[in-house]
Amino acid sequence: MNDNLLIKIPPRKSKSIFLEKNQKIKIINTHGTQVVDTWCFNQADIKEFMSMEHNRAVTSSIFPKEGEFLYTNKRQPILYILKDSSPGRHDTLIAACDTYRYKMLGCEEYHDNCTDNLMNTLDNLGFKSIECPSPLNLWMNIPVNIDGEVTFSPPLSTKNDYIIFEAKMDCILIMSVCPMDIVPINGEECIIKEIHYQLLSD
Repeated sequence: MNDNLLIKIPPRKSKSIFLEKNQKIKIINTHGTQVVDTWCFNQADIKEFMSMEHNRAVTSSIFPKEGEFLYTNKRQPILYILKDSSPGRHDTLIAACDTYRYKMLGCEEYHDNCTDNLMNTLDNLGFKSIECPSPLNLWMNIPVNIDGEVTFSPPLSTKNDYIIFEAKMDCILIMSVCPMDIVPINGEECIIKEIHYQLLSD
């Protein structure tokens, strides 16, 4: 794959990227309204993965920021946030959507979801399915009030906002273009749109 080539991930789909240590990837919110559920796994041990629970404990924040590391369940840095052009509202609290979530929201038929996207992607890579880790929900805006109540709100990001990650170990990055079209996390219109990414050369 050529560095700096702009690659599309279609609406509701997922993509896996094998990153070498120190390699950089730019993920672009092409339309400004799309949430991307993001996971990262150690290539050498799929049981070590980017963990929101552990990351919050290390950084003492629910919002990952430019200039910070993202940590695994073994408390090792796996990604570094080199640049974030958005207002920086990325969710670390909410689990990936799944068939049970959509049933609770009234869906009687199957609905595409990020958990199945992750599991199908891992299966296609030859890894046995594991319990779905909590993702880093890029651009997902979940305000938390003083009483601890959360709101599922539209993103604060705008067209072509982007985030650049630098791998801190050989890892597998998996992105799912979130298919949630019932609550307005993907904009008030609840329309799922494609995103793009680039592998960057120094």
